[in-house]
Amino acid sequence: MAKETVKNHSEFEELVENPDALAERLSQSEDFVKKNKTKLLVAFTTIAAIVVAGFLWYNYKSTRSTEGHNAMFQAVYYFEQDSLNKALNGDGQYLGLLAIADQYDGTDAGNLANFYAGVALLKQGKFAEAQEYLEDFSADDYLLQARAYSLTGDALLEQGKSKEAADMYMKAANYNANEHFSPQYLMKAGIAYEADNNFSAAAEAYDKIITDFVASKEVSEAKKYKARAEALAGNN
Repeated sequence: MAKETVKNHSEFEELVENPDALAERLSQSEDFVKKNKTKLLVAFTTIAAIVVAGFLWYNYKSTRSTEGHNAMFQAVYYFEQDSLNKALNGDGQYLGLLAIADQYDGTDAGNLANFYAGVALLKQGKFAEAQEYLEDFSADDYLLQARAYSLTGDALLEQGKSKEAADMYMKAANYNANEHFSPQYLMKAGIAYEADNNFSAAAEAYDKIITDFVASKEVSEAKKYKARAEALAGNN
């Protein structure tokens, strides 16, 4: 590294002290630019185009997301008032959650519309559709994402897909596990496993509450459910 530094320094001194050497170096640079003018122009143009396209796409998505959030205001109001048909399909003047999820797909607003739509459809008993929208939702908020997993489990369980539901409840319970919500999801998982006649897995879910969340209010009930599941597992 030291030798390379000395070499570079010597070359710099030569260029400064020797005008002919400097002129020669500049001439070489000019020749390089002339020979590669087209390639350089294409490279610079491509880079500029990528930067501009990225900037325009970011602004486009930001604008669309803002529009989507504004459109959601009335739909969410209907949702909170339990006017589920208007929340999902709109009222003729304002868009509903289904249209917002479709038209603003790929934006934060469209993503959130998936969650609301999934919950509304679940309340209406449209379980397969609810599952579809809930699975299209994703969030950085670990509580909301875990909730979405649990609701997906509800939709699956209502369709008679007990094993898939139990697995989804376990996913919710293990997603940034916490004392308040994880025991609830584990109870659901245990019940779903029992519905699938997998009593060993059910007992394990209940036991996880007992051992990992000792201060939770579900512990007492989990102990009773575990004993029952173990007894049923022993009879199979």
